[in-house]
Amino acid sequence: MENIPEKEENKIYENEEKVTITIDGRDYEVPKGLTVLEAARMVNIEIPSLCYLKDINEIGTCRVCVVEVEGSRTLQPSCVYPVREGLRVRTNTERVRRARRTAVSLLLSNHHRECTTCVANLNCELQNVAADLGIRNIPFTGEKVDYGVHNNNPAIQRDYNKCINCRRCMAICNKIQECYVYSPINRGFDTLIAPAFQKDLSEVSCIMCGQCVLACPTGSLAEKEHINEVLEAISDPNKHVIAQTAPSIQVTIGEPFGMPVGSFVAGKLVAALKRIGFDKVFATDVTADLTIMEESEELLHRLFHEPDKLPLLSSCCPGWVKYAEHFFPEFLPNLSSTKSPHEMCGALSKTWYAQKYGIDPDKIVNVAIMPCTAKKYEVARPEMESDGYRNVDYVLTTRELTRMIRETGLDFPNLPEEEYDEPFDQYSGAGMIFGATGGLFEAVLRTVHEKITGDKMEVPDYTDEHVQSGLKYGRVTIGDKTLNIAIAHGTGNAKRALDRMKRGEWKIHFMEVMACPGGCVGGGGQPILGSRDHKFISLSYRHNRADALFNVEKGKKIRRSHENPRVRQIYEEFLGHPASEKANKYLHTSYIPRGRHPYLVDEKHYKGYNEKD
Repeated sequence: MENIPEKEENKIYENEEKVTITIDGRDYEVPKGLTVLEAARMVNIEIPSLCYLKDINEIGTCRVCVVEVEGSRTLQPSCVYPVREGLRVRTNTERVRRARRTAVSLLLSNHHRECTTCVANLNCELQNVAADLGIRNIPFTGEKVDYGVHNNNPAIQRDYNKCINCRRCMAICNKIQECYVYSPINRGFDTLIAPAFQKDLSEVSCIMCGQCVLACPTGSLAEKEHINEVLEAISDPNKHVIAQTAPSIQVTIGEPFGMPVGSFVAGKLVAALKRIGFDKVFATDVTADLTIMEESEELLHRLFHEPDKLPLLSSCCPGWVKYAEHFFPEFLPNLSSTKSPHEMCGALSKTWYAQKYGIDPDKIVNVAIMPCTAKKYEVARPEMESDGYRNVDYVLTTRELTRMIRETGLDFPNLPEEEYDEPFDQYSGAGMIFGATGGLFEAVLRTVHEKITGDKMEVPDYTDEHVQSGLKYGRVTIGDKTLNIAIAHGTGNAKRALDRMKRGEWKIHFMEVMACPGGCVGGGGQPILGSRDHKFISLSYRHNRADALFNVEKGKKIRRSHENPRVRQIYEEFLGHPASEKANKYLHTSYIPRGRHPYLVDEKHYKGYNEKD
């Protein structure tokens, strides 16, 4: 009997009851609760699949993972077929290979195969499965439908001609995010996985989080790309082009270039952006510190002066804000009014920074490098402007920046370390851990604790009362005050917390919400795992990214936002103090109750950085 390989993902099954099965003539002892697909991959036997996402989409519809099971007259989908004692399976017979080739060829027969120009080229699961199966010709030459591309929104485009009806986008949206944007429409050959009546995502209750983009195995879903517009701005000698980078990008941008998951590459990131041609490179971590200053002041004010306005709900995540606007408008008064960090950086770059360095704000182009597709939507919101200028002109996802770096021909892993530019260069550990779930909660409490008690807090005195995947509820003690807090990542978990509040089961003072599982490190604009690994969708890659942020943060000299000298400088020279009239003007915003009827952003704000109302 062969031993199970010692892999990290296999360790969770160490104490499970085992059964003995035979795969391709070899005996293995595997955990009882697995499917044939899981058991095969556990012992390093690769069975191809397309529709499968572990624990999320296990429906056996693509029929690419079929195997021969002794005693069964038909081929069985391995992703839903459970193992049992004495089971005998063949994964590589001629019958199996022929069935797989037929299934994939049928998918390709109605697939618009512009592989060389597709955003998913070289990282497309359909492309790789076809290559592995040796498919060179498509024998089925029947009807091919042209459904067109739907992209009447600032964030996400949907090319239905590349959709393979795997339902992975629908599973993520329904089971994890609980937005229920996608569903099957029509029947048979005409089936599409789409919003109702095939509407654009701008016309339904989509929060633009991009989790569907991460889940898509082809190029059917992708972020709207703005690389060319940014490069045109860089090439314009009359423009002063600023790049600002979110905290989480510092631990994810190395992955597409072969660096281990969680590699901290802030210095190389700055070097790459400067070589691309940006005039200045700023750390959004600095304005994450500002967000913490404003939000902690807001929490203190509500605690001591307006307790009827509790709980305070975080507002830095635009996907979560849009979710609240659609599904929980009654909680909008509870949302912090603070803008997200990149919007603060954009506002200050065209006001304080422009004045300080004598730059015409009309010539400033602020480009935010973000882990998020919802940020693309956020910059197009009419509220996000200061003194007549859009705070941020363009958002590029981590994936878009990856493409820019490759187009420039840079050897990213071997770039030297360079520093962020003044005056957005120094940031605290608190601003840095913003990029992972729980980071905002800890950062805010560090400042609140010191303002209440005068003592520095290293780790929150936190007691868990309720813990489940993606949702925590508990208590934290600050001096003589006890605060009920909650942390949710994934909007489905936020829904559960808000429902419990509405039913009176939970009384909460402060709640952090991130729309994406894992927070920004799992954002919809982050690198998509290699197509041969993506099918696992394990949590480990998000944990590695988050751990990297927290581990680097521990070594920083400044770990509290209110100790950041740049934050103090911004208040002294421009804003005055947290919650001042000027701070409210430039660092705070308002929200729109949408219900199930979307509020369309003004697309013209997003088409050109020099377009005005």
